[in-house]
Amino acid sequence: MTAPMIFSTEVQAARAAQKPLVALESTIITHGMPWPDNAITARAVEADIRAAGAVPATIAVIYGVMHVGLETGELDDLAQRQNVRKLSRADLAICLAEGATGATTVAATMICARAAGIEVFATGGIGGVHRGAEDSFDISADLRELAQTAVTVVAAGAKAILDIPKTLEVLETFGVPVIAYGQDDFPAFWSRSSGLAAPSRLNEPEAIARAHRLRAALGLPGGQLIANPIPPGDEIPASDLKPIIERALGEAEAKGIAGKAVTPFLLARIFELTEGRSLTANIALVRANARLAAEIARALNEA
Repeated sequence: MTAPMIFSTEVQAARAAQKPLVALESTIITHGMPWPDNAITARAVEADIRAAGAVPATIAVIYGVMHVGLETGELDDLAQRQNVRKLSRADLAICLAEGATGATTVAATMICARAAGIEVFATGGIGGVHRGAEDSFDISADLRELAQTAVTVVAAGAKAILDIPKTLEVLETFGVPVIAYGQDDFPAFWSRSSGLAAPSRLNEPEAIARAHRLRAALGLPGGQLIANPIPPGDEIPASDLKPIIERALGEAEAKGIAGKAVTPFLLARIFELTEGRSLTANIALVRANARLAAEIARALNEA
């Protein structure tokens, strides 16, 4: 049995012409931003990828079929739907089997991208080790997916609501290359620096593409995480964010929010507490990641 998969008209044409492709997740549309900002941002991100010489492939499951690339009507429908499933590695096959509709997280998007032959994926920030994980064992499936699925993921580091030091430790344990783009510090989503040194640094998309190819040549499983800092003019300093994040985390704990519900709650609460600054920064970092991912995809295509 093969997984049910269809390609958008644009993606199908790109595959036929052997053009570089960049995968995009869909939870940023359904769970990361409110309507209509989600649809507007999704279109802007896709346009950024096209302008950089690649073709966008937003991935989602719609009525039990894996869609690689969304037509305009499909994107708008998804952006306004309620109760869309949030799909990770554990949920993807079940959603397909039940003929349901779901948005893909980092882990699920990597799986779908690999199945579609797409080597580069742009997102906002990866999931990781949640604060208090020593008690809850709440660790995102994104980390293990990076260790076993051969896709290069461009993100603005790990989400700032996470335990970033522990996230980096787990990535190191799993043997995932963590590469900061153009700086020595590991970024923290809305902020250019987490205060932690990145394990590695590369300054050119071509070097990142070579590292991707060499991992395959060496027979190494998994992908690589490219930590691309948010543009300087769009960041929110970590010192400004720290008390806001602590307050949102405290409220989530008081309300008993856990599991998959934690991240959407925290992002929504931080949006309120920053009076919208977090959303503006989120949009800027996603677009910057898309542009870099397109450059890496072009370099891989030309290698």
